[in-house]
Amino acid sequence: MQEVYLLLGSNMGNREQYLHEATELLIQKVGAIKQGSSLYETAPWGVDAQPEYLNQVLALVTEHSAKDVLRSALEIEKILGRERIEKWGSRVIDIDILFYSDEVIDELDLKVPHPFFHVRRFAVEPMLEIAPDFIHPLLKKSIKSIALELSDELYVQKIKF
Repeated sequence: MQEVYLLLGSNMGNREQYLHEATELLIQKVGAIKQGSSLYETAPWGVDAQPEYLNQVLALVTEHSAKDVLRSALEIEKILGRERIEKWGSRVIDIDILFYSDEVIDELDLKVPHPFFHVRRFAVEPMLEIAPDFIHPLLKKSIKSIALELSDELYVQKIKF
């Protein structure tokens, strides 16, 4: 069994409902949820002219490989109506693999740990809530340490526990 940390995000339509539906599908296709963060309302990152996001980090226990988790995440995004139009643009749902246990994967279509995790407050804050002592396998720092060093000052607010 592996522990996988996923970041869910939505900034279109009923954001909370999309996160809920994605969570239910992740349970069916990936594995049991070990822990989930609160919901966070966050400023957009990468493309400013778009609505704010709801983000959440989930820790799941899975028997699936990282590649299979990625396939399931992409399938769930498609089921829920995600269209890839603009890089970092608005979306009904986004599911990113942040960490897959302590593995480092560097393939063309899969990079784990997520290459931008440590510079994105909207990912670090919810991860900090559920796994402050988790050690980033490349940086060799705890999430708590990464949070203290974070220079990203975009808006991130816990809104629902």
